[in-house]
Amino acid sequence: MGKIKTGLGRGLDALIKPQDFIKNTETTEDLSRVKDDDGKQVDVLAKISVEFISRNPYQPRFNIDPVSLEELKKSILTNGLIQPITVRRTPDHKYQLISGERRLNACKEIGFKEIPAYIIDVDSDELMLALALIENIQREKLNAIEIGTAYKRLMDECHLTQELIADRVGKDRTTIANSIRLLKLPQKVQDAIVEEKISSGHARALINLDNEALQLQILNNIISKNLSVRKVERIVRELNEGISGKTKKISQKDENKTGVYTPNLREVEDRLRVTFGTKVSCVQRKDGTGEIILEFYSNDELERLIELFEIIGKNYS
Repeated sequence: MGKIKTGLGRGLDALIKPQDFIKNTETTEDLSRVKDDDGKQVDVLAKISVEFISRNPYQPRFNIDPVSLEELKKSILTNGLIQPITVRRTPDHKYQLISGERRLNACKEIGFKEIPAYIIDVDSDELMLALALIENIQREKLNAIEIGTAYKRLMDECHLTQELIADRVGKDRTTIANSIRLLKLPQKVQDAIVEEKISSGHARALINLDNEALQLQILNNIISKNLSVRKVERIVRELNEGISGKTKKISQKDENKTGVYTPNLREVEDRLRVTFGTKVSCVQRKDGTGEIILEFYSNDELERLIELFEIIGKNYS
């Protein structure tokens, strides 16, 4: 059984020893020759009874997609189990899962009574948490919210820095930071990521907009109009430019012709953006007259605005 050199920072090495990690490999092992567990050894590969394995209390996955589970079951029936699960021993002579919940569930549903497992020595809950999160991040297909939550738990509960986490999972620190930032999004946006209604790219664009009402409005547009990530990035950029007041300086001549921009109008623009879910520009001339400009980016967007005007008109008729 191969071990892995972690290349960890000194602080993480103090928590997780190199021998605590099993080599993550896609190479198929001959699991038919794996012997039954003798109930004593650690750092071994052995066959154990599935009924004696308890769930991992630190599992970062929120739910298991039934479609992907069916695909995994078919793969196991066709090719066998390629990657054993990882467990630790418990005081009652049973086992606690560290990583491989999908593999374990698939084998149970197929009807396997035993499963090959790496049995490793984990003598603290803090180490258990770190191992479970890191191995799942590396091996399992977690969604962006599950990954961000796992990173945050490593920081909060295992007291690891973003640099140490990045070193262990093979990512750069910016990736870790951006994943954790997604947890600041409104719950409806996070739920949409988990339910695969929007992509992590959409979410990364929305996080740059510091206005929850607008984030939710754009979320609805992403889902209903199938907006691309690039389109959402452009909308967010334009909204931020308007909210921050980054307007072009107007010469005295142009001011008399086109109007002026005041802080009060900025507030009006913000309110109208929330109502209509698009970029709005307001200009008031010195004589009190002015104009309101609503932008749209497609025929569908124009139809949506027309419908909103009709609804508003009926309410005030």
